[in-house]
Amino acid sequence: MPNSSMLRWSLLILALLFVALGSLTVVKSPEWSNWKLALLAGEYGCWLVLVPVLIAGVAWITRGAHGGFAWATVAAGAVAGLLLLGPAFGAWRIGRELPAGLEQAFGKVTLARAPFSVATLFGGGPEPVRAETMTFASGLDLDFYRAVRTDARPAPCVLVVHGGGWDGGERGEIPQFDAWLARRGYAVAAISYRLAPKFTWPAQRDDILAAIAFLKVQAGRLGIDPTRLVLFGRSAGGNLVEATAYTVPDPAVRGVVALYAPADLNFAWKYGREDDVLKSPLLMRQFLGGTPETVPAAFEGASAYFHVTKAVPPTLLVHGALDTLVWHRQSERLDEKLTAAGVPHAFVSLPWATHALEYNLNGPGGQLTTYAVEWFLAAVTK
Repeated sequence: MPNSSMLRWSLLILALLFVALGSLTVVKSPEWSNWKLALLAGEYGCWLVLVPVLIAGVAWITRGAHGGFAWATVAAGAVAGLLLLGPAFGAWRIGRELPAGLEQAFGKVTLARAPFSVATLFGGGPEPVRAETMTFASGLDLDFYRAVRTDARPAPCVLVVHGGGWDGGERGEIPQFDAWLARRGYAVAAISYRLAPKFTWPAQRDDILAAIAFLKVQAGRLGIDPTRLVLFGRSAGGNLVEATAYTVPDPAVRGVVALYAPADLNFAWKYGREDDVLKSPLLMRQFLGGTPETVPAAFEGASAYFHVTKAVPPTLLVHGALDTLVWHRQSERLDEKLTAAGVPHAFVSLPWATHALEYNLNGPGGQLTTYAVEWFLAAVTK
C-alpha cells in the first residue's frame, strides 16, 4: 500500500538523519552546517537516543512483508543510538582518570561527587541565584552573584568574562553556570567589556583590570576576599583572561580557567581563512587593529602563549577536540608551553565535544567541566 511504503521510507530516512546527527560526536561539524547541532548531539545525546530507538521499534512492528526495510531501519537506529551514547561512555572513561590528573596538577581535594554519573544526565539544573547589577567603570556593568554559604567568612570570587569573538556576546551567557558557582560557595562577577571594532586591544584587558580593582575596593560590601580571585573566560573571553593574568601579574589572582580559548593569535592568523565559519581574520583585525605585519605588538600582547613563565597563575584548560570555532590545537600548544615552564595546570580534552561544551551542566561535557572547575577552585583558593 502507498501509505505503508511512505511510512517505511520515512522511518528509514529519519533513522539515517539521526545517524548523521550522531556522527557529529566523532567527526567535526562541516563548516556549512550549524555547529550547535554537534553540541546537541554531544551533550543531549542521552535524551535524543530515545528517538532512534522508537523509530527502530515502529519499523520492526510495522515491517509486514518488507523485512529488509525494517532491518535497515533497525540497524540505522542502533548505529545512531551508539553514536549518541558515545559521549556518555567517553565521559565515564575520562572521569575515571580525572581526579588523579587534577590532584597531580593542583594538589589533593575532596569533592562530594564523582566526575561523571549516569543519573546526573537526567537531573535538573541548579536553583537560580539572584544577580545584582552594578557599574564598575564608565559605561560598564557587572552582574554580581553572592556566594551561597552557611558562614559569614569572605568568599573567593570568580570573575567571568564572556565570549563572542571580541565584537559581540554579553555577560549573561550561561547563567546556570554562574548560579552553580554561587551555590558552591563562590561569589561571581560576570562582567561586560568594551567590544571591537570600536575598541581594540588592550581596552579589553583594561576593563578586566578595572573590574578587579572594583572588586577589591568593594570587597567588604560584597562579602568577598580580595586576595582570592580567579579569572574565568570562554572562547574570546578565555583569550582575554589568559592574556590579562599572564601579562599583568597580581598575587590576588589565584588562577585562570579558560574554556576553548585561542591562546596564540599569530597561530590563529596563520591558519585562519576569510571564508571560515567565524571569518576569523576579520575578527582579529577588528580586535587588534590590524594584521601581524602592521600591529605585531598587539598580536603578541593579546596572546598568552608568548607570556608563559614559571610565575603565571595556575591554569585550567578545557577544550573539545571537535571544536569548529576555536581549534583544539590552541589549548594543546598552551598546555605544552605551560608544561615546559613548570606551571601548575591541567588540560581536560574532550574527544566528542565542540564549542560551549559546558552549556548543559548535566551533560557529559558539563559534568566533567564542573568537576574540574570545582576541584581547581578549591585547590587554588584555599
